[in-house]
Amino acid sequence: MNVEERYHIVSRNSEEIVTESELKELLATKDSPRAYIGFEPSGLVHLGWVLVASKIRDLIDAGFDVIIFMADWHAYINDKLGGDIERIRLCARYMQDAFESLGIPRDDVTYILASQIMDSIEYWEMLMKVGKVTSLSRVRRSMTIMGRKEDDADLDSSKFLYPLMQATDIFLLDIDVAYAGLDQRRAHMLAREAAEKLNWKVPVALHTPLLPGLQGMDRMDPIANKMSKSHPDSGILIHDSPTDIKRKIKKGFCPPDVEGNPILELARLILFPRVSCLTINRPEKFGGCLEFNNYEELESAYSSGELHPMDLKNGVASALSDVLAPSRKYFEEYPDNYQALKASFEEV
Repeated sequence: MNVEERYHIVSRNSEEIVTESELKELLATKDSPRAYIGFEPSGLVHLGWVLVASKIRDLIDAGFDVIIFMADWHAYINDKLGGDIERIRLCARYMQDAFESLGIPRDDVTYILASQIMDSIEYWEMLMKVGKVTSLSRVRRSMTIMGRKEDDADLDSSKFLYPLMQATDIFLLDIDVAYAGLDQRRAHMLAREAAEKLNWKVPVALHTPLLPGLQGMDRMDPIANKMSKSHPDSGILIHDSPTDIKRKIKKGFCPPDVEGNPILELARLILFPRVSCLTINRPEKFGGCLEFNNYEELESAYSSGELHPMDLKNGVASALSDVLAPSRKYFEEYPDNYQALKASFEEV
């Protein structure tokens, strides 16, 4: 596979690469670059992870060594799962199951817990150096990577460590490409800026789109719109039953317009990269069955009024159920971590 072919695989369906020229240079000079994506173990896995798993698979196919970083102490700082570190680590094990169910075998990636690298003096030396070249206001502006507002850092001082930790993770792991959803852009830019000031390796930043929540989209704040496990009906879980998927989609926002339509976004970002044809079944009296071979055909039919919102919802729900069937089957066969995590929610 040549450089252009590898670049195409890495860049497809991405939102942003910082920078494209750096990525091409990396691919031209390294056969097995190192990529990473970090997660807070913080709850049940939603449909947005299908996007992430696809990009991880792309990176593997393009020759990358991929690290999936389970940020247990980061989740603790961010008050996830009640700040219970054992529940957080249980969630990390469940998340490994989730990736396996989405087509990422454990042998294809390396899983690392934050606690595995944070017990070294080298980590804290690096963190202090990053802190010395990063202003407090820059750290505060990065608070959005935690799903928080800038002022939330005033709740407790540990939160000021979080952006510095995320940058330090990248440096200690010797990462060539830092991958995440677009909501993590500020952390990656902080890491790039710090690396330049410290004369360290500057990581390429790769960002994929955020899957919008079913409640609707705000053009002024796309990050706040993302599908979230903290708002159960805003998103579909990867192990949801077909009945639950249909119920959630039915309740979802689906305006007559294309712009700001989360149901169409599900078709664009999740379905058409994975299915060759989307079939919309409807009664003959309403025009009969429709088939769409690409997203553009679907969007055209919807914007013209040929396709009714309820028919769109039914078709998308059915196709999503099929896409998620392997995850449902996996968790039926290997339910232990999932069931233990769910039980821990009931105990709180």
